[in-house]
Amino acid sequence: MFGIIGWIIFGAIVGFLARLLHPGRDPGGFILTTLLGIAGSLLGGFIGRAAGIYHQGQGAGFLMSVVGAIILLVIWHVVAGRRTA
Repeated sequence: MFGIIGWIIFGAIVGFLARLLHPGRDPGGFILTTLLGIAGSLLGGFIGRAAGIYHQGQGAGFLMSVVGAIILLVIWHVVAGRRTA
């Protein structure tokens, strides 16, 4: 079970990887990256378990966390792009 510090570290790693894998300029700094990583972990974990792709504690959870963060990053780009246009 992760503590708060563990979630922050895991979120930062997942958010950083999502930004590396998603092309384009990314607004925001470390805090936004970490929050996207944490939320992406939750989203990816929910999608992966709901679809039956993996079970809690399996290594595929990390991959789904990154996928979830990329999904949120794409949504963030769409929303932020509409605000500035």
